[in-house]
Amino acid sequence: MHEIREPEFQPSQRAQQAAGQPIAALMDQALSRPDLISLAAGFVDQVSLPVEPTRTAVDALMSDQSSALAALQYGPSNGDRQLRAMLIERLEQTDFGGQPRMISPDQMLITPGSNQLLYLIGDTILDPGDIVLCAAPTYFVFLSILKNLGARAIGIDSDGEGMIPDALLEVLRELQKSGDIKRVKAIYLTPYFDNPRGVTMPLHRREAIITIAKEWSRERPLYVLADNAYRELRYDCEDIPSLLALDDNQQTVVEIGTFSKSFSPGLRVGWGILPPALLQPVQSQKGNLDFGSPYFSQRIMAKILELQLYDRHIATIRECYQTKRNAMCAALEDAFQDVSEIRWQRPHGGLYIWIELPEYLAAGPDGRLLETTLDEGTFYVPGEYCFPSEGTSPRKNTLRLSFGVQPPEQLHQGVIALRRALDKCM
Repeated sequence: MHEIREPEFQPSQRAQQAAGQPIAALMDQALSRPDLISLAAGFVDQVSLPVEPTRTAVDALMSDQSSALAALQYGPSNGDRQLRAMLIERLEQTDFGGQPRMISPDQMLITPGSNQLLYLIGDTILDPGDIVLCAAPTYFVFLSILKNLGARAIGIDSDGEGMIPDALLEVLRELQKSGDIKRVKAIYLTPYFDNPRGVTMPLHRREAIITIAKEWSRERPLYVLADNAYRELRYDCEDIPSLLALDDNQQTVVEIGTFSKSFSPGLRVGWGILPPALLQPVQSQKGNLDFGSPYFSQRIMAKILELQLYDRHIATIRECYQTKRNAMCAALEDAFQDVSEIRWQRPHGGLYIWIELPEYLAAGPDGRLLETTLDEGTFYVPGEYCFPSEGTSPRKNTLRLSFGVQPPEQLHQGVIALRRALDKCM
């Protein structure tokens, strides 16, 4: 008898492009090795999660029969209208001094966290081979999204104030010469306390990049995707107007926000304010996925805002994370005071500190340092994960630390473990 062989399954090209992304391995490692002091995963502080505010909101929501039934039903595909209206009102208060700017709640789309929105926007504006210009380094999960979509990510030089406008212009001109300019669809930024470097883009650079995007929107729109996940995590600096506030006709900037870092990642509520031309196509894509994001979570967040519980929680976590930021910075100063070759910048907000090592020392997944650091009981995100595959060359001597999860004493121990690993590798 002939042996019957089962046909081999061949995943789609997009499924193959999704494989091997670093975020899954890093999160699995953080969760499966409780003995490790994780300075890698950008999780939020476990102790300060808003248990009581959420309980208060849920009790208030469920105490009324009609509101309880509505919260347990399907909701509007673009999201709960009360929540959208309150988010618009907050934005107007923050960026425009309470003056209405004719931003309609109908321009806003609610999603389960901001990552789905980033994917939906990418899937709407990008064909395989299209280009997104990103700061180098940038949020590596977004780089994974672009890879999954078959798009090209090109890195633009950045410094302690984020993406450099002159470098952006230079790359656009090079793409024009090569004939690829028609494939450039978006510029991706994390303007506040960015992931991975913790830097904030000043007002003059925001204005310059919006001006560049509008000037290069000649034959087709060049959108600016402003991922503001960390805006609320501000510790010792003044707020800066959003890029949306600087977009006079609201045709260029996509404003993206989330409650995952500022309130609860478990509720999975994010949002975006989209230019009119982009809104309906993205909403149609979303409708094919889920008929609308989980409505119960949206109603909880609306109730939290209505009861003024959100800003109280923001004040609590700012104090919590500022203490942790201070603890990690003090530990780094103590551990590396005798090593001038190691450089880092104190962030004014967010959850991350970016470390630059001597150029001869590789911190990537194939280098000795990462394995040695794991042996010493801690780990980090290799900085090279955060560089697009084209443009600015990846700096393999960099790493990202996060102070969001660990208590101050563990942060100190983790930094000491990192120093032990470095001593063995330098």
